[in-house]
Amino acid sequence: MILLPAIDIRGGHAVRLRQGDFAEETVYADDPLAAARAWVEAGARFLHVVDLDGARDGHPVNLEHLRRITSELEVPVQYGGGLRSIVAVRDALAAGAARVVLGTAAYTDVEFLEEALRNWGQRILVAIDVRGGHVSVAGWTKGTQMPAEDVIERMQRQGASRFVYTTIDRDGMLGGPDLEEIRRVASVIRGRFLYSGGIGSVADLEALRDLRLVNLAGVISGKALYEHRFTVAEGNAALEEKT
Repeated sequence: MILLPAIDIRGGHAVRLRQGDFAEETVYADDPLAAARAWVEAGARFLHVVDLDGARDGHPVNLEHLRRITSELEVPVQYGGGLRSIVAVRDALAAGAARVVLGTAAYTDVEFLEEALRNWGQRILVAIDVRGGHVSVAGWTKGTQMPAEDVIERMQRQGASRFVYTTIDRDGMLGGPDLEEIRRVASVIRGRFLYSGGIGSVADLEALRDLRLVNLAGVISGKALYEHRFTVAEGNAALEEKT
């Protein structure tokens, strides 16, 4: 498994939200590139960049920050937020994203998701953002009645095989992941997935590692890293398979 430091961009700054609430925002860096560079210099091998403005507005807003990060730093970046058209996906990839994360439009526009998968295959990840057991969309601002497992099954029937699973209720709370929830989700996913939500310590990372889920490819962490709960090097070491 790999550790992916998160860089959430809003208003030109690197921020973190609490439980997906835009009113509960903490600014951690004035410049997203500075935050990205700090993580890479600390040993990050992959970055997770979220355009929070784009997620709310429905189209990418921070592609220039993505461009700066990918041109300055030699690590792959996955990018999500507001990617609701083929043009938007193409623009994000052209700005240097190695992979893109699709959310809202993947649920509402079957043709969009199928075309994206047809064009870019495994460079496409689908976001499964869950609050109270049900998927949320539109930058986590709108709940649905769709159970996560049902959505994953439907997306897989459409050809999706890469997912980012986020437990919104735990996001930014540093209280640790729900291991049983992750086991349950892993039993449904036939491809690979990344987990995000509630990571607060090295022990949380070790607990995820010790689940030994062959389809859990990595863990996204933001607040815990920004608040020095552990270093990137410690996170990387915790996620390495023990022999």
